[in-house]
Amino acid sequence: MPIYAFVCDTCGHEFDRLQKMSDTDPDTCPKCGAHTVKRMLTAPSFRLAGGGWYETDFKKDGDRKRNLAGDGGGDSKPKAEATPSPTLAPAPKPATPKPSDS
Repeated sequence: MPIYAFVCDTCGHEFDRLQKMSDTDPDTCPKCGAHTVKRMLTAPSFRLAGGGWYETDFKKDGDRKRNLAGDGGGDSKPKAEATPSPTLAPAPKPATPKPSDS
């Protein structure tokens, strides 16, 4: 079961709750009793460590390495070269006012 984080918009109290995905979220703050509790967006707290999680862990001897950016290393057509972008002329400098002869 995942742990969800909640915050009360009224008093700012933050709390966690272990609940099923199908359970309804709490609507009452346990600290102030207001009905302004919302679920917070939090980062996951797990890490993929060890063997078997990366592409290189599944390679056999003799297999070609594949570029993860999209190069399948096989029948794909070579990409067309990008056309160079036109160069822009520098902006003209504003005219400086002449000092008055007063």
